[in-house]
Amino acid sequence: METGANVQVPVQTSKSSMSSNPASPALKFSKMSKKLQGIGAEKSLSPEEQRAKINDIRNMLGPIADKLPALCSDASLSRYLRARNWNSKKAAKMLKETLKWRLEFKPEKIRWEDVALEAQTGKVYKANYSDKKGRTVLVMRPGFQNTSALGGQIKHLVYCMENAIMTMNPDQEQMVWLIDFQQWTMSSISVKAARETANILQNHYPERLGLAILYNPPKVFESFWMMVKPFIEPKTYKKVKFVYTNDLESLKIMEELFDMDKLDSAFGGRSSAGFDYEAYAQRMREEDKKISDLNISGPSSPVLSAAMKTQQLGVLATADRASDEDDSSSDDEATSNLEGLDEGTQDQPSNCENVKIDETAEMV
Repeated sequence: METGANVQVPVQTSKSSMSSNPASPALKFSKMSKKLQGIGAEKSLSPEEQRAKINDIRNMLGPIADKLPALCSDASLSRYLRARNWNSKKAAKMLKETLKWRLEFKPEKIRWEDVALEAQTGKVYKANYSDKKGRTVLVMRPGFQNTSALGGQIKHLVYCMENAIMTMNPDQEQMVWLIDFQQWTMSSISVKAARETANILQNHYPERLGLAILYNPPKVFESFWMMVKPFIEPKTYKKVKFVYTNDLESLKIMEELFDMDKLDSAFGGRSSAGFDYEAYAQRMREEDKKISDLNISGPSSPVLSAAMKTQQLGVLATADRASDEDDSSSDDEATSNLEGLDEGTQDQPSNCENVKIDETAEMV
């Protein structure tokens, strides 16, 4: 993610206080702050340089790149590289961690029936309109939270992300989030939930966010924003726009981005459709069926057989320990960490799609 304003975290920094408890929150916050501040200015690479970086990751992955088509396309590898400022080693590590997460979480297996209860209030849903660029719009209404179990909430969020990606316009790879603060209070979401949400979205769906619009956040949200900001990478919060109904200048953002006849009235548009749970449920069931019938493994949905799970998790766990001990390990070490995955993917179909690098791609 891009560098931005330094993240100010109220922690003790003396060696004695931090070394006395290696697992202390102070140490964790300090590491996180240093990581965010140490990313450096975002690089601008030529198409040839981008191609070289993509080839670097392919070499690190080895034959496994042809066995996991969902994560091996040029477009996918480019997203991981952009998320790590074109650092091949860090991008390969990030991709490896996503593989491990997907093996455990199985996001591609989640269906509407699994999250129907979570979705009843429309706290997160895919809008039936796009922005003027044709990007998918996810509406988030944290004030409409209707459950207390974090696991179910995260599963619902992941389902929405997977569905949005799978049904995205072919010429798009990013989406817009419209965050509506109706009924929102400080009790609507916990810092723990915000941290886990940021972790999932930033680390496992890199470069999927084009823009996030926070619509009419209350004054008290500023305190919450300062609490969760350390968990959000600078490049991500640079994509955040605040819009207020009493600020005509900020409202122009909506007019520039959306067809106001299609935009919901909750966001200043002229559509009164709103969220209809029954209609939305039917739409999601139909889209689930289409995805299943076509047996699509979209840009973020690697299909990995259950028989491979134990072996792959063991390889990934070993690689994690090595990465944690030394983030500055060589490309050869990063490659060896991933080699063990190849044997378990021999039976997977090889249909890796290579997408041409767009010289004018928006680096956001």
